[in-house]
Amino acid sequence: MIKQLTLKTAIAFLALSVITTSKAQDPNRINVVTSAVPFLKISPDARAGGMGDVGIATTPDANSAFWNLAKTPFATSRTSIAATYTPWLKDLGLNDVYLASLAGYHRLDDQAAISASLRYFSLGNIQFTDFAGNDLSTYRPREFSVDFGYSRKVGENLAVGVALRYINSSLAKGDPNNSGVVYKAGNAVAGDLSIYSDNTNDEGQGWSWGATLSNLGSKIGYTSDAQQKDYIPANLGLGGAYTWVFDESNRLTAGVDVNKLMVPTPPSLTDSAALVNYRNKSPISSWFSSFGDAGGFGNELKEFQVSLGGEYVYNEQFALRGGYFYENKFKGNRKYFTLGAGIKYNVFGLNFSYLVPSGNGVNRNPLSNTLRFSLIFDLDSESNGTTGLK
Repeated sequence: MIKQLTLKTAIAFLALSVITTSKAQDPNRINVVTSAVPFLKISPDARAGGMGDVGIATTPDANSAFWNLAKTPFATSRTSIAATYTPWLKDLGLNDVYLASLAGYHRLDDQAAISASLRYFSLGNIQFTDFAGNDLSTYRPREFSVDFGYSRKVGENLAVGVALRYINSSLAKGDPNNSGVVYKAGNAVAGDLSIYSDNTNDEGQGWSWGATLSNLGSKIGYTSDAQQKDYIPANLGLGGAYTWVFDESNRLTAGVDVNKLMVPTPPSLTDSAALVNYRNKSPISSWFSSFGDAGGFGNELKEFQVSLGGEYVYNEQFALRGGYFYENKFKGNRKYFTLGAGIKYNVFGLNFSYLVPSGNGVNRNPLSNTLRFSLIFDLDSESNGTTGLK
């Protein structure tokens, strides 16, 4: 029963791009913008996860590659590595569905840095059955992405970054249901562009801001039918943060991120001409059209997601975090509070985050009532880096 539930949930979560229930022009109907490989949108580190998924303009750490690669030249440690484990659907008692990530950077000098990251999403073991409920075969769906990046300062307070990403999504293999459709692993290549400005003073007080274009790449398909390829979650992200330094032991940071999927708004399932146009758009065309296809300016605003978060740090060793994530009720209706904490000892750091249970039924967040954690290592022991606390 649990495995069947896992499959149903996975299918719902990984639903490909045409799932919708109404016309995009109707402002009072649910019309969720979806994409393939949505695991790329799961918060991959516990620090940002504890701040309502705020990470674009916060101070740099080993997980910056997931949020804004351009932050890394401003990192205080020369080299840092982080690993995160995120249980998925833990609230349903599942133990084999999870997201694991690994990231790190190395500053080549005071101006430039290289980075790499890996995300691996396991959906557990799936039992395929026929319409009569007879077992046919088992499979272990899994997805991963790996990327490499380079970032460089282009001014005293400004840096840019670029990354190249490979994505692999294996949800089924062969013809598990004897339906005549042969499935294969989907593959895609994408890139990120980012910018970051650090306008803090020597004590660390002041503004920072950033902007990112992530997952700009090809469509992904799971069969040999070229017309059945789907959009990956290209995204525009804007972020800002301000840090108050009260004394040498106490500081507080407040940040906000705004994100918009650069994926077309799905048309009504009954509009066959619009569906054909939706499926046949090129990736580049879809990025631009995503800003004007929701049926008016008001509907476009509904497709923006907002994250608010704060972080208090004491003596560069202890951190407390909190945040809130908002998504319009007609575009997914995800709304939740998060809590987090961090501790640092020497070159070792440990961060935790917890998503307060929210929603019911299909709106219940898969991370509700889940504790996730990140380990961070600053390999430069002579650095004054703060292992994700700064």
